[in-house]
Amino acid sequence: MARRNTNATPSGGGIQVIERAATILRLLERRGKPLSLGEISAAVGLPRSTVQRIVGALAAERLLASGESGRGVRLGPGLVSLGSAARSHFHDVIRPHLRWLSDHLKETVDLSIRDGSVAVFIDQATSEERRLRAISGMGVSFPLHCCANGKALLAGLEPTALERVLSNLDMEPLTKNTITSEEQLRAELDRVREHGVAYDLEEQSLGICAVGALVTDPYDSHLGISVAVPSTRFYGNESGLVEALIACRDRIEKQLSSIELR
Repeated sequence: MARRNTNATPSGGGIQVIERAATILRLLERRGKPLSLGEISAAVGLPRSTVQRIVGALAAERLLASGESGRGVRLGPGLVSLGSAARSHFHDVIRPHLRWLSDHLKETVDLSIRDGSVAVFIDQATSEERRLRAISGMGVSFPLHCCANGKALLAGLEPTALERVLSNLDMEPLTKNTITSEEQLRAELDRVREHGVAYDLEEQSLGICAVGALVTDPYDSHLGISVAVPSTRFYGNESGLVEALIACRDRIEKQLSSIELR
């Protein structure tokens, strides 16, 4: 009897199962809520029986879990450690680019993620060449509607997720420049999508401005990168800040996309 070669490259069928499993996981990530087998089947275009087998296998590995009150399935706790390990590696890749941008502009550069209705600063590069600098502490959070990285993160959301976030967003005025209406914010996000850059014009703190852009990692997750500048150095220098920011963003995404499994 022929012996199975366990070191062989996965068959086409095996690859197809992996692709289908990834499609289901990404669907649940985008929807952000538990889905029934029928809802998943309709969304991904697979028979319910196929979805049930894949969901069962993912649940056995704790990559999926039952939704609240046992209804539907959601992303499971097993993804947390995997995601943390992957993000840690990506952040190691990104950090030198933050340093380059900070050294090039001699300004503070921040990296952030979205956590509900706030942007959380997870990394930062600063310049010692300026006596007057804009610095925020690691782990500090700001409302999405009034900071450049927050607007960039909002603009990158798919429509369903954006509506969910906006419905829970308290657009409290932090300065006289803060956007306080949903209509204004939606118009601002349209401009961010069109031009690829977001602005904070003293909307979070008087005397501080920023430009921000969205970074997409290989898992289609989003990070915000921003340059914070005292307003006295910001106005009149916007084009140079944006040019350097976009160049840095493009370099980061190019390097992240080139990462190969070994």
